[in-house]
Amino acid sequence: QVQLVESGGGLVQAGGSLRLSCAASGASFSSYHMGWFRQAPGKGSEFVAAIRWSGGNTYYADSVKGRFTISRDNAKNTVYLQMNSLQPEDTAVYYCAARGADSGISYYIGEYETWGQGTQVTVSS
Repeated sequence: QVQLVESGGGLVQAGGSLRLSCAASGASFSSYHMGWFRQAPGKGSEFVAAIRWSGGNTYYADSVKGRFTISRDNAKNTVYLQMNSLQPEDTAVYYCAARGADSGISYYIGEYETWGQGTQVTVSS
């Protein structure tokens, strides 16, 4: 099973940018669709973005469409989330997750096989 480690979180002012990375190990990275989810304090997990195993199709929550970009580099076993025009409501712990490529894309973290420990993103107003 693939193991995932997120990085790149931090504190940024509203309007700023961050790029999150998620490094995979332990299994064939290109055998997995990848997703990003987030969880704000006191709230449930929220779908942010997903990308198919080949990188050919991407999916976004309406709340981040046009501001966030998901990408992957299968040669580096890494998926990225470029976040621009960040707003205080984007403050959350961000998790990457892996789902087998023999399944379709899912918007629910519970349908992913594994996820990382998360990285904190805090956007100040």
